[in-house]
Amino acid sequence: MRYRQLGKTGVTASVLGFGGMHFPMKDGRVDRELAIPMIRRGIELGINYLDTGKWYCGQDSERAVGEALRGLDRSKIYLATKYAKAQPTAADLREKFETSLKLLQQQYVDFYHFWGISWEQFETELSRKGGPLEAFLKLKSEGLVRHLSFSFHSKPEDMNRLVDTGIFETVLCQYNLLDRSNEDAIAYAAAKGLGVVLMGPVGGGRLGAPSEALGKVLDTPQRVSTAELALRFVFSNPNVSVALSGMSTLRQVEENVATASRDSYLTVEERRKIARAMQENKRLADLYCTGCRYCMPCPQKVEIPRVFELANYDRVYGLKEAARDGYTELLEGRHWSKGKDARACVQCRECEAKCPQKIPIVDQLAASHKLLTGQR
Repeated sequence: MRYRQLGKTGVTASVLGFGGMHFPMKDGRVDRELAIPMIRRGIELGINYLDTGKWYCGQDSERAVGEALRGLDRSKIYLATKYAKAQPTAADLREKFETSLKLLQQQYVDFYHFWGISWEQFETELSRKGGPLEAFLKLKSEGLVRHLSFSFHSKPEDMNRLVDTGIFETVLCQYNLLDRSNEDAIAYAAAKGLGVVLMGPVGGGRLGAPSEALGKVLDTPQRVSTAELALRFVFSNPNVSVALSGMSTLRQVEENVATASRDSYLTVEERRKIARAMQENKRLADLYCTGCRYCMPCPQKVEIPRVFELANYDRVYGLKEAARDGYTELLEGRHWSKGKDARACVQCRECEAKCPQKIPIVDQLAASHKLLTGQR
């Protein structure tokens, strides 16, 4: 395993972190017989950064992680969890933190995050007088939290503003081959001394699926897997401290550790080659949809950008399995947006009037539906 300094925290962390969102499940709970040996094997192989959260795995992830850590040398393992509420208060933050601590069976947490915040939320909800930020800071002054962090899904410029508050010591954000939108913000955070932890290095599983198009990017005698290429890509960014992988099998743990333990990840030329290839793929994808969301909201709640994004995964990136799985979420009403699949379109064409690229959205929705359901 290779290790890096986690910003200015003084922590030396494994480049591969164990994400606690995708443990194997059984009867609505984390399957202890599978998950605990996986976590312990990862630690045995050198992983020392574990990330969890109250809402993961049917709200059972923290408890499972706590059970896996029982009896281990806690001083050599760094533990991260998170706080969130629709209308956060100082009292609620304290209560939820103490619940997390109890579930984790710990005396302290190394990294405590405000979960998925934006600059607007920080200004209006978290930092008001007597609000959650004061309780957040108090946890650290009491030694219950070692380092203050935030996780992030908003605009890159928001990340920079949150970094500039000087409050946070690490940031958790998305970055991968398919989504490099946070690349400059990651560099900015690292330059300011924050540790940068990544979520979604394999695109939420999308880059775990086989892709002939992506597998050809590196001109090597032996074709690398898409998942390995994705991990090597993020590991090779010097501004990244830790990349979290939500591993769900023992084999994934051992394969990802092997990738993280390589003597080198990608050369400068290989990174340039990947960047050129991905930029070209992105240009081709933009011919279908840029994801600007000007077409939204749809009166029928069709999740238009998501449908087109999934179609691009299939047509441009060759991620056919991931594209079909993603569309099945829409078909079955399991997508987080609660939006609908292309079948809900009534051809009102309101979206087409708003599209700056003048995409024939109604026709493309029908074509995307056929593609993503195998109706060639």
